[in-house]
Amino acid sequence: MVKISDKQFNKIVAEAIDGIPPPYIDRLENVAFILEEEPTRQQTKALGLRCRDLLFGLYEGVPLPQRLSDTKLLPDKITLFKKPLMSISKDIGELTKNIKHTVWHEVAHYYGLDHRRIHELERRE
Repeated sequence: MVKISDKQFNKIVAEAIDGIPPPYIDRLENVAFILEEEPTRQQTKALGLRCRDLLFGLYEGVPLPQRLSDTKLLPDKITLFKKPLMSISKDIGELTKNIKHTVWHEVAHYYGLDHRRIHELERRE
């Protein structure tokens, strides 16, 4: 398990967001990226997670394909959870990779991709 400061963690997350490829970053609008230590009890309960399950990130909002063009919505939210991400990372390099992957995964949900499609695309990389 790697341990880093909030400042270092924030920097890695910012770099991961900056690294979102152009076709995806170009249409990413009205999305707040939030950093939390770990998921709340309400978040884990809503997802049906058990006590040993880890949640690295969470997209909350209305996926792009489900939106009506003239409907005003609150900002979508992508939350990254520091403690679970650090717990599975043995060093900074692995943490950086895990954060980048989590950012991509949650942005993919913004675009309406389900887990099956996300994993399919990841296998192509």
